[in-house]
Amino acid sequence: MTDSTTLLPISRREAGKAERRRQIIQAARDLIRETGNAGLSMRGLAARAGVSLATPYNLFGSKRAIVVAVLQDVRDFRERFSSLQIADPLEKIFASLDMSIEFYLADPDFYRTLWSALFDAADGVRSEILNPKRDAFWRGLIEDAARAGAVADDIDIDLLLRQLELCLRSMMFEWVVGEIPPNRLAVTARHGYALILLGAAASEWRGPLKARVIEAQAILNAVR
Repeated sequence: MTDSTTLLPISRREAGKAERRRQIIQAARDLIRETGNAGLSMRGLAARAGVSLATPYNLFGSKRAIVVAVLQDVRDFRERFSSLQIADPLEKIFASLDMSIEFYLADPDFYRTLWSALFDAADGVRSEILNPKRDAFWRGLIEDAARAGAVADDIDIDLLLRQLELCLRSMMFEWVVGEIPPNRLAVTARHGYALILLGAAASEWRGPLKARVIEAQAILNAVR
């Protein structure tokens, strides 16, 4: 009896805190989407979540921590990716790219705001978007391809990863400012990645990559 009566209030208290955290994270995401500003107003956030001004600070500690929580909350990307049964290491890279673009296009107002924050060097959100876990995920894909022999031996993996990242960032910038319409974003990204990987590929892996380049070219020319 003693154990059950002492544990029950703790359980309810923790459940209440978890629910308030969920409300704040959802309110933060809604505000980012609606205002186009990833900076957030703590007063506005508290009002939107229906909690006191002190509650976000008590539960998260800082505005930056809330932004981190929002990013973690919307990232079921890795879980979805891990469920894919793909053996080809290059196919994994393109599947990851396609899935990333799907995320962005499924909630464009939210992700445009995040990418806009990324392009603002003075915005603290930038370091949360470009985080070590994200880098490690993409590095793992490139390293898997290299171990499978898909990448030529004399190619620097770090520089290859950097070129792919720069390619993606440039395309996302064009999307943010409206230069690339949604119906061209995914195929533009695939075309850019295929061109870079074709230049880095071992000879026996170049055929499928060249086919990807030609396929993407045809689609881009058709929707020009």
